[in-house]
Amino acid sequence: MTDGHDARDRLGEVERGAGDALGDRDGRDDEREGPPAGAAGAADVTGRGQDARDAVIAAAWEELVTTARRTVTDGLVVGTSGNVSVRVGDTVLVTPTGVPYDRLKPSDAVGVDLDGRQVLGSLRPTSELPMHLTVYRETDARAVVHTHAAHATAVSALVPELPLIHYMAGAVGGPVRVAPYATYGTPELAANVLRALDGRAACLLQNHGTLALGASLDQAYDRTAQLEWMCRVWLLASSVPGLAPTLLSPAQLEEAGERLRGYGQRD
Repeated sequence: MTDGHDARDRLGEVERGAGDALGDRDGRDDEREGPPAGAAGAADVTGRGQDARDAVIAAAWEELVTTARRTVTDGLVVGTSGNVSVRVGDTVLVTPTGVPYDRLKPSDAVGVDLDGRQVLGSLRPTSELPMHLTVYRETDARAVVHTHAAHATAVSALVPELPLIHYMAGAVGGPVRVAPYATYGTPELAANVLRALDGRAACLLQNHGTLALGASLDQAYDRTAQLEWMCRVWLLASSVPGLAPTLLSPAQLEEAGERLRGYGQRD
């Protein structure tokens, strides 16, 4: 399997040539295209449009696996904890439940529609599927990364909101909220997360971990890593006996957030 940069390059090339094959549809069963080749119960679909769609799905799955493996390498998850997803048209590719990421192959791709019906693969989707689908149905996210990062999980058990220890909170829309605890994989947890994400691109899950969304897997992952870093900084600053960390004011964060919106290179 090639590295993440090759996967992203190929994904971009194929998407540009796919045209209407990946156009978002309104979700009605009578207008939905057949699932990708290889999906359970799928009818045989031929033609250039389906070939383009299959190629995009394959490239997106490769990038998803690369991102999932990176969460392990960078210490954001242990074992099979956490999960990753990416939306391609009206199909959501997700990591399967209970399968170590280093064992995932191209033939292991798992995809569901926005109602949770499996349209690709035979492995069972992540147990956190309700949370991922709720985010996709209610936001414009194209990728979601969920981890059990240690410092972020510790912070989630201490405060209802990450204190404003650093201006990078502006990169996710403002102060990072903590979604109240609910059993994993439940609609209740999905609803709590959605409320915590209101106006934000990331949140903490109480006694659980992190969730970040983005326009791409790269962006969702970068926000996850930044969130874990901010949590670590706050814990370090708070651990010095007799001293309390200086926090930013809402006005300072807003000013930094405005500058961050223009940060980086422009096309």
